[in-house]
Order: sequence, then C-alpha cells, then structure tokens
Amino acid sequence: MTAEPVSIRDAWSKIPSPGSVETGFERFTGKRMERILSTVVAIGSAVLGAQALIAALTTLSRADSAQIGMLLVVFVPLVAMLLACVIGRGVRSTSGIFAIAYAVALAAWPSVVDPLHRDATQQPWIFFLVNVGVVAAMLAFPLWLQFVWAAGMPFVYGYVRLVQGEFSSAFWVTTAFDVSFTLILGLVIISLGWMFRSVAAGVDDVRGRAVASYAAAAAAAAAEEERVTMSALMHDSVLAALIAAERAEGQRARDLAVAMAREALTRLANTEAAVAEEGSDEPVTAGQIVLELRRALSELGADAIVEERGVMGTIPGRVARALVLAARQALGNSVAHAGGRGLHIVVDGHGGDAISVVISDHGPGFVLEEIGADRLGIRASIFARMAGVAGTAAIESDASGTVVTLGWERS
Repeated sequence: MTAEPVSIRDAWSKIPSPGSVETGFERFTGKRMERILSTVVAIGSAVLGAQALIAALTTLSRADSAQIGMLLVVFVPLVAMLLACVIGRGVRSTSGIFAIAYAVALAAWPSVVDPLHRDATQQPWIFFLVNVGVVAAMLAFPLWLQFVWAAGMPFVYGYVRLVQGEFSSAFWVTTAFDVSFTLILGLVIISLGWMFRSVAAGVDDVRGRAVASYAAAAAAAAAEEERVTMSALMHDSVLAALIAAERAEGQRARDLAVAMAREALTRLANTEAAVAEEGSDEPVTAGQIVLELRRALSELGADAIVEERGVMGTIPGRVARALVLAARQALGNSVAHAGGRGLHIVVDGHGGDAISVVISDHGPGFVLEEIGADRLGIRASIFARMAGVAGTAAIESDASGTVVTLGWERS
C-alpha cells in the first residue's frame, strides 16, 4: 500500500459528518476577534490607567486613607484585567469585576473621599477611567448591559462632578460637555465592538455552512462509491457463485462453484480491510494478466484463444487487478449471453507505459443504451472499475458480435 492512498483515507476520515458540523464547529473568526478586541482594550486601558495613576500619585501627599483605599479598589482589578487581556485567559471575569468595582468607586467618590481634600477646579484621577469602565463592560457583559453601561456611566460621572462642585452654575456647562462627549464615545465603542463581533460571527456561520455542505457532499459521494463497489462485488463474485452452484451438475462444476463461493466470501470479508479491493500498486507483469485470464476461462469452462502482442512490461498491481476483473466480467457476459462463440482475447503490451485487453465474440450482440440502470454488470464492473484506475473501456456490439476494449496508459 502506498503512502498516498493512506493519506487520502485519513483525510476523508477527518471530514465531519453533516449532523456534527453545526454543533461542534470551532468559531475560529469569533475567537480571533475577541483576542483582537482584548488586545486593543489592553493597550488603550494601559495608557489611560497610567495617566490616572500619575494624577493620583501627584495628589497622594494630600490624600487620606479613604483615597488610598480607592486606589486599591480601582487599580487592583484594572491590573488584573490588563494581565488577563495580555495572556488571553479570564478576560470576561476580570473585566466584569473591574467594571463593577469602578462603577461602585465612582458613585461612592463624593461620600468616601474627604471633602477637605477635594479640589473642585481639577478633575480627580478616577474620572480618567470612565471609558475604561465602558470597554470593560464591552468585554464582560451581554449587549444590552453594555449599552446600559455606556449610557449610565457618563451620567454617574456627571452627577459626581456636580456634587464635587456643589452644583455650582459654573460646573453645569463643562459637565454637560464632558457627559455628552463621554456618552457618545462610549456608545461608539460599544457599537464598534458589536459590529466587529457580528461580522466575525457571520464569517463563522458561512464557514460552518460551507463545511457542512462539503461534508454532506463528501458523505454522499462516499456512499455512492461504496454502493457501486458493493454492487459490483455482489454481481462479480456472489451472484456468479450462486449461478455456478445452481448449474453445477458434475464434480468439476461443483468444485468450481465451491472455489467461486470461497473467493466471494473472501472478497466480502475484505471489504472493511485497509487494502483496497483492487489490490496494492506493487508492480505486476503483464504476463500475469494473461495467466489470470486463462484461469478465468478455465473456471468458466470456456474455450478461447488468448493472444499476446507487443512488449509485456510491468504495470501497477491495482491497474492489473482492475483489468482482470473487468475482463472477467466481459468473459462472463460472453459465456452467459453468447455461449462463448468465437471468443477471442488479445493482450497488447507497450512495455510499462500502456496495455490493452480486447475481448471479442460472435454472439448476437446487444444494444448498450437499452440496458437498465439497475444492471451493474457493465456499468459498475467494467466502465466504473476502469475509470477508478484512470483507464478506459469501450464496447461495440451488433448482430455480428461484441468487442470489449479495455485500456490503460501511464500518465
């Protein structure tokens, strides 16, 4: 057995069945998009986080323990989220923790941080992370909750900012501008994330349907190939053995029927084996084909002339097996329908490059187009078998006789 057929069979065995594609299909593009989003979020959040940390450290000398606690509540989950985004593990859980922790810290800022240490003219460091909380929600929450976060966080920020400024009229305009800008930016971020994820999901769905369609087509092709192979086997071996057993009258005929039945059982048992029915590609001499044809004539009890022409080289064993089986079918048809009258076989060799086998008789002939579709003796056992080894088969039949020409040429 060559390595190429083994590789082809291994590849076919890995094609998913039509029923398992949709449920077990890996959403490759969706996972890649999530990885890209988490990487971009990590970069942007790291920049804004560094900016907020610098702003916090510059005011740390005037901060009390409450503000140090705020630093820990906000930055510990933020660092955990950044690490998770970098390594690609636990992104959803860490992002959800940060989004909730930041929302709680921002809402509690006016009441937790000592009012004596607040400067209403400058924004506290926690305000730099408003949109980081929004992108964290994008990574962690379902779509409806992402929009809730994107719409709610700016208003929480605006409320905290007005409380810090004691609702002075000077803060209303600047706060309204900051809230509107943050709101628009947050909604754009959530919308972009939804759009990218939708595109990735669409690509995965199309890819899944394509693989499912290909798997269904491959399964149908494999089933049809198996059906043709089994039909040819049943016709060539099993049916022929049954007919021989029915017509066996003498001891020689009974021995022949037993041998044919034994061969049919062996071929049936080997249908699930790794070796293909037509054998391996180990080189076989063309003279071996002549010997096989003469043995087939002996088994059929027919008299015929087997003529050898040209140079008898070596050809692949699988091709030789297909030629012998197709020729045996032609011989069987001639004996069954023409009584073997004028049976003549010519094996013409062209070294190892080409070979042809011509079987002719002087029977009444037949019309090929009138043969029923369920009759596989010619379609499967001759035409399909030769096509399976890149060979050719042609049948010419009229009232003066039938000529079957089988050929193979090395490509």
